[in-house]
Amino acid sequence: MKSGVVYLKLPQNAQVVNRKILLQDVAEIYTADAEMGKKIGDIILYTVGGDKNQKLIFSVMKVIHLIQKEFPGIEVENIGEPDFVVEYKMPLTPKKAMEYTKLVILSLIVFIGSAFTIMTFNTDVSVGEVFDNLYYLVTGMKKESGSILEVAYSIGILAGILGFYNHFKGQKLHDDPTPIHIEMRNYEEEMNKAIIKDADREGKTIK
Repeated sequence: MKSGVVYLKLPQNAQVVNRKILLQDVAEIYTADAEMGKKIGDIILYTVGGDKNQKLIFSVMKVIHLIQKEFPGIEVENIGEPDFVVEYKMPLTPKKAMEYTKLVILSLIVFIGSAFTIMTFNTDVSVGEVFDNLYYLVTGMKKESGSILEVAYSIGILAGILGFYNHFKGQKLHDDPTPIHIEMRNYEEEMNKAIIKDADREGKTIK
């Protein structure tokens, strides 16, 4: 890397809890002069007003302007995003009772929704009739009640879900991201792109 040059790596999204947003809070900064790099990191990018969470959209031009204002003539190279989102979240005192309540409610919703989905799927494809016919083919007798087939099928669904989402007993089976993690990251990336484009069209990007 060239000396006398400041390299910036700006992420697509950054979260902060302090009203006074510093460059070091939202960017990776590299320069051969460590002391200058620290001073650049301490430059105030923005001061948040109001008493609510906010999403602020910045252009890299704002960052370059602030750096060159502090260090005239310095060369700045950005190897990150040209526009980025900064999420300001007000620091809140954690309320464990509320968090546990939310967890229980969410777990119930997921459990009931999943159970309903599985039952409607089984009904739609007539899994019960398939089990009855399979039982008759193997034993030569008609099934009067539940059998090992239903038990094995239920255990198989549970094992399949745990394997698919890469969790078992609270521990990951391997280090690869799970399908739900990938979808969440894709959604987050697309949402940030939409926010940035909307802000640019509406002239709300801070430059």
